[in-house]
Amino acid sequence: MARIVMKFGGTSVANLERIHNVARHVKREVDAGHEVAVVVSAMSGKTNELVGWVQDMPKVAGANSPFYDAREYDAVVASGEQVTSGILAIALQSMGVNARSWQGWQIPIRTDNAHGAARIMEIDGSDIIKRMGEGQVAVVAGFQGIGPDNRIATLGRGGSDTSAVAIAAAVKADRCDIYTDVDGVYTTDPRIVPKARRMKKVSFEEMLEMASLGSKVLQVRSVELAMVHKVRTFVRSSFEDPDAPGMGDFLNPPGTLICDEEEIVEQEVVTGIAYAKDEAQISLRRLSDRPGVSAAIFGPLAEAHINVDMIVQNISEDGSKTDMTFTVPSGDVQKAMSVLEANKEKIGFDVVQTESGLAKVSVIGIGMRSHAGVAAQAFQALAEKSINIKAITTSEIKISILIDGAYSELAVRTLHSSYGLDKSE
Repeated sequence: MARIVMKFGGTSVANLERIHNVARHVKREVDAGHEVAVVVSAMSGKTNELVGWVQDMPKVAGANSPFYDAREYDAVVASGEQVTSGILAIALQSMGVNARSWQGWQIPIRTDNAHGAARIMEIDGSDIIKRMGEGQVAVVAGFQGIGPDNRIATLGRGGSDTSAVAIAAAVKADRCDIYTDVDGVYTTDPRIVPKARRMKKVSFEEMLEMASLGSKVLQVRSVELAMVHKVRTFVRSSFEDPDAPGMGDFLNPPGTLICDEEEIVEQEVVTGIAYAKDEAQISLRRLSDRPGVSAAIFGPLAEAHINVDMIVQNISEDGSKTDMTFTVPSGDVQKAMSVLEANKEKIGFDVVQTESGLAKVSVIGIGMRSHAGVAAQAFQALAEKSINIKAITTSEIKISILIDGAYSELAVRTLHSSYGLDKSE
C-alpha cells in the first residue's frame, strides 16, 4: 500500500463525462489499496470566464479605472476549483468510493498575502493524513489557499500543479501523479518534431529548465517544490483508459517520471530541446561603465515584476562606455520601456532600442556537465541552416540561443536531429 496524490488539469475535468473518467482513475488506485488524495483544476475554460467577469465588472459599473480589489478577484476565480472538487467527490461517492471535497482554507494551505500570485508558506497535512488512513479520498481544490488576512488567496496560473506537489510533500506521499492531456514529457514539442520521443525519466533540474524555457507540461514552481522536497512526480495522460494494461503498475506506470538525478542510471548528454516564442530584446546604448549601473537597470525592472532572461554586456575600447542587451517577454516590452525611461537619469544611457518577434531555443541535459563540445555542435548545426544567433547564455546543463522567431521551428528540428534525439531507442 502506498500514499498517492493525483492531480487532474482543466482539460481532464472539462465536463461531467471526463470527471467520471477521472473518478475511474481514482477508483483504480483506491481498489489497489492505496491512500489517495486528488487535486483538481477548474473545468477547462472556466477560469478564463471568471477572470473575464472580474475584469469587465468595473467597465459595466461605469468606473473610471479598470482596477479591482485583488482579494475579490481571488474570491471569484477560486470558485472554479471549488465546483470541480465537489462534483468529483459526488462522482466518487456515486461509484461507492468514500470521498469528500476540501477547499484550500480547510486543510489549511497557508500562503503569503500576494493575492492573485500567492506563494505557499506551509501546509498542515495532519487532518488529510488521518482521513486518508481511514480510507477516505480527499478531493482538494487546487490553485488556492488562505492568506494571513484570513481570505482566500490564489497561486497564479498553473497553481494547481504547485498545490499538488506541495500537498504530496506535506502528506509525505510516495508519488505525485500529474494527469494532463499529454502522456508524458517529450524530447521536444511533438507538433514540431513528429519523431520526438517520450522520456521514461527526467531529472528535476532538467525539468525545471524545460518548464522555465517554454515547455508547458508542468508549472515552474511545482517543479521547484518537487526538487526541494524530492517528490517523485509522474506526468501521465488522463485520456488513457483507466483500466488499460499497466495503468495500475505502481513502479512503472505509463508516463514520464521526474525524479532525483541519482535515479537516472544512463544519462543522456542532451535530454531535450525547449523553445519559447514571443521574446523581445532591449538594448541600452552607451551606458557609463561604472559600479552599480546593472543594479540601476535590473532593480527597477524586478520591482515591476518584469522577468529578464538573457543578459549580454559589451565594453567599449576605452572602458568608459558599455552596451547592455537583455531579453523580456514581448508582452512586457512597453512596461519595461516605461520603467527604463522613468529611471533614465539614474541609469545614464544615451538611447534604448528594442526588437520583438524573437525566439529562444534551448539545449538541455545533465550529461552536458561532463561532455565538451555540446555548444559548438549547436552553433555548427544552426550555421549550416543559415540561422543567425543574436545572443547566447549557458549554464551547467543548458545552452540558450536567441534567434529570429521565423526560424524557431527550423532551429528546433535541426538541433533535435543534430543530437540524435529523433532516433528510436
